[in-house]
Amino acid sequence: MSAELIDGKKVAARVRDEVARTIARMPVKPGLATILVGENPASAIYVASKRRTCTELGIRDLHRHVPADISQAELASLIIGLGEDPDVTAVLLQLPLPKHLDPQQLIELIPADKDVDGLSILSGGRLAKHVPGLYPCTPLGVMELLDSYYVQLAGTDVVVVGRSNLVGWPLAQMLLQRDATVTSCHKGTRNLVRVCRHADVLIVAAGEQGLVDASFVRPGATVIDVGIHRTAHGITGDVVFDEVVEVADLITPVPGGVGPMTIAMLMRNTLRAAELQGYELANPAPATG
Repeated sequence: MSAELIDGKKVAARVRDEVARTIARMPVKPGLATILVGENPASAIYVASKRRTCTELGIRDLHRHVPADISQAELASLIIGLGEDPDVTAVLLQLPLPKHLDPQQLIELIPADKDVDGLSILSGGRLAKHVPGLYPCTPLGVMELLDSYYVQLAGTDVVVVGRSNLVGWPLAQMLLQRDATVTSCHKGTRNLVRVCRHADVLIVAAGEQGLVDASFVRPGATVIDVGIHRTAHGITGDVVFDEVVEVADLITPVPGGVGPMTIAMLMRNTLRAAELQGYELANPAPATG
C-alpha cells in the first residue's frame, strides 16, 4: 500500500494565511530587506518569489539589488546600515555570493533579531542553548510538516542524514528539543542503510540525488526528503520516491513537500523578527463598558 503524501503546498498556504491575518492587524507592518548581489539566475528567481510573497502577505518589500563587483567593504556597509535602520525588521542576504566575497563575515553583520535566515553564529548559539530567536527556515518547515501530520516526536527514533549548517545540524537540535532520540549521520556514515532502517522518522538532507532507496526505510516510517535536484527528467530529491512510497507510511513528494515550506517559514520568521524588536502584533482590543 502506498504511503500518504505530505502536502507541503497545503501546509505552506495555511502558514502564509496565518501570517497575513496577523500582519493585517498590526499598526506598523514589518519590512524585509532582501539583498541580491549580481545576476545569478537561480538567486534572482528565489528572491523574486520571496518578494512576491512579502507583498501578498502585507510585509513591506525593502529589496536591495547591488552589482556583482561590489566590494566586501561596500556590501558590509549596506548590511550594517540595514541592521541599524528601525524601519527594516528583517535582513536576508541571498546566497551564494560572488567568489570574492566572504559570506559568513557578512552574515555576522546582520543583527540576530533581524537574521531571518538564522545563519549567524549568534542565531546558531541561541538555537543550541534553547534561547528564543530566529532559526533556519527549511528546518522550521520540516518541523511544521511533522506537526501538521501529527507525527509523534517525543521518544521517537529519528535519523537525520545530512549535517549542514543550513538544514541538518539545526534540524537535529530542533528535534532534540522536542524529546526525539536523534541520530545525526551523513553520506560517509558506516552502514548507513542499517542506521536509516532503525528510524521511525527518516529525514534526508544530504544533497545527493537518489541516495536513499527502499532498502534504507523501515516499513511504516515517515520519510522527509529535503533534497532538490533539477534533472532532464524533472525535479527529484535525495530519496528514490517511486520505491520508498511503497514502504513508508508518510512521505514528502519532490516537488511539493518541503520546498514550499521554506518561503512560508521565512515569512513567519519576518513576523517573529518584528515581535523580537518590540513591534505591536495587533491593535489593542477596543474598550468595553
